[in-house]
Amino acid sequence: MKKALRIALCILLAALTWGGHALAETTPPITRVWLTYRTNDPSHIVVNWLSEQSGDSTVHFGPTEQCGRTVRVANDVALHHVEIPLSERDTVCHYRVSTGSQTSAPASFKANPTDFLRVAVVANWHEKADLTALMADEPHILMTAGDNIPNIFSSCGDNRPECILPYVKLVDAYPALFRSTPFMPVLGNHDKQIRPRGPAPPDEPVYDVNATAFRRFFELPDTEWKWRFDVRPFHVCFLALDMHHLSDQGSTWQSSHDFHRESEQFLWYKDQLTDTGGQFVVTLYNERNATTRSQAQGVWHDMFCKGTICVTGFGHFAERAELDGCTYYDTSLNGKGTHYPDPHSKFLASQDHYLLMTFDRTARTMTVELKSLGGKVLDRKVFTQPK
Repeated sequence: MKKALRIALCILLAALTWGGHALAETTPPITRVWLTYRTNDPSHIVVNWLSEQSGDSTVHFGPTEQCGRTVRVANDVALHHVEIPLSERDTVCHYRVSTGSQTSAPASFKANPTDFLRVAVVANWHEKADLTALMADEPHILMTAGDNIPNIFSSCGDNRPECILPYVKLVDAYPALFRSTPFMPVLGNHDKQIRPRGPAPPDEPVYDVNATAFRRFFELPDTEWKWRFDVRPFHVCFLALDMHHLSDQGSTWQSSHDFHRESEQFLWYKDQLTDTGGQFVVTLYNERNATTRSQAQGVWHDMFCKGTICVTGFGHFAERAELDGCTYYDTSLNGKGTHYPDPHSKFLASQDHYLLMTFDRTARTMTVELKSLGGKVLDRKVFTQPK
């Protein structure tokens, strides 16, 4: 009887051990995690992730590795977006996410700085660039000036506007960056391309103007294809526009939303500028600066000049141009392409690079630097907060 009991216990132990191994093998860890903002200010942040198995969405977070706070959304999804509050300033927020028995490794990000705010901008993210120098600058926010992926159709097949695989690949290429730095991208035509372009406009649209995959993958303010983000302690307002390939409007090559005087985008941007007094205003888009500012008989330029700087990812070069007191930048991770210099260019270089804005709250200044991927400052200009 004792022998039979021992055998039964051994069988039970083996079953439990095997079952534990099976559970571990079928519950992979969560590794694709990225941060964005959904609101118009940094008082809340969105933690996003993909899980292999669908389920609920839970974020554990707090000022220590023990976290201490939890936000849970009772849903059944594999693509997760959970917004959490950020009440503390100048601290590190620790967090981890879970879906059912699937969990992520602990991670952290810098929350709401007090004295200095650093915002990096990249563009033309068509291949994996070495961002070691950018990460060494420890930006509090990473923004883009468009073209975050090569296209949609190469990874997903033709006419798959909802397919997020290219954005998944982007996050996979820089896991440490995306889980530690809030990301606020701007659209370019490549972000919407669902078919090959070809030599002439085809019968079917080449681009998904509504940016379905982009808006599905990222949680951003406003309509997401255009957005506003204010960091009021540093007196700065960021405005993102959907402007690229403007000459293709009205054809099956059209990639961006309308931008004429009566368009939603034009009226929205005009309205945003009525509430930016005393702030730095940074506008981001993905069209050639000279082309963009000439639209609507130059009214776009007039509106841009009510702000501080414009940043585009149109060209594969580094540039700063000055016109009527307004400064226009062109930035590109792939910066060694053909030059299309602005007629008012003051600095122009063939260099893989990114743009870094540093806001000094005490001095009330914004320092803008074009920096090579090796960390060398190519161009620097200091702006004083408008009154």
